[in-house]
Amino acid sequence: MSIDSAHLEARRELVKRLAESEAPRHYWHLGDEDGRAWLFESVEGDGEHWAVRQVEVGAGRAGRAARRYWWRHLQDGQGFLSDQPLEIWELTEITPEAFEAVWAAAG
Repeated sequence: MSIDSAHLEARRELVKRLAESEAPRHYWHLGDEDGRAWLFESVEGDGEHWAVRQVEVGAGRAGRAARRYWWRHLQDGQGFLSDQPLEIWELTEITPEAFEAVWAAAG
């Protein structure tokens, strides 16, 4: 196993552990002037908000209207699940139902 694949597997396990935890969940939205949007489900840990699921929607999505990232699909040639704590002051909190609707539609 290469260092990159070992790192990816370690990250996958960490994200899976967070996603399956009983920690409080929050749901967020961020949009830009080009019509793109990012939605996140975050889990609190060590005073930070960590993305455990992420949906990217909008302009520039090669061949797809949306892309989903989570522990089973951390990255691809178009993007990746955020690997840094979310800067929540830049985000708008949304309802779990709003996030789930977009997540399901992107599937």
